[in-house]
Amino acid sequence: MQHVKVPQDRIGAVIGEGGETMREIEERADVRLDIDSESGSVAIDTVGDPVAGMVAPDIVRAIGRGFTPESALSLLEHDLRRFDLIDLASETRNKNDLQRQKGRLIGENGRTRQLMEELSGAEVVIKGSTLGIIGQSEEVDAVRRAAGMILDGAPHGAVYSFLERKHNELHGAPDLAPPNADETR
Repeated sequence: MQHVKVPQDRIGAVIGEGGETMREIEERADVRLDIDSESGSVAIDTVGDPVAGMVAPDIVRAIGRGFTPESALSLLEHDLRRFDLIDLASETRNKNDLQRQKGRLIGENGRTRQLMEELSGAEVVIKGSTLGIIGQSEEVDAVRRAAGMILDGAPHGAVYSFLERKHNELHGAPDLAPPNADETR
């Protein structure tokens, strides 16, 4: 049995309307959840497929960190899909630095976070003092590296260039060269 602590404001998301999300997690991950809504503690007991059961704590953690239940449950859809969490508090000096760095990671009107998602293919959620990532291994690594660059003080332009290069590596660069005149005849 494993235990996961979920922030109080996200317990409702783990349970879902009428217990719907909790039942879906239990059914799809072959686990039994025991949720203490007072403390935010979720006990996870594997009752079926142990491999699916191993993913259940990450599903609960991901929902607790702000991902939608659908995004979190996508961890069951592919063996290489994973959840990663960066503790921003451990990467910053104090509360003011944490707020400043969160602002840099989110970007103006959410643009930096949005570009991390679009160019990597991963899903990114910044909540409290964490940055959560769900995606294929190489997508998660790209976001982790981009976030590290921002936390180290790199200019946003350099981070966007890195993400564009990664995007082209992961998803193939589109051929933007104009067709040769001889080929079009």
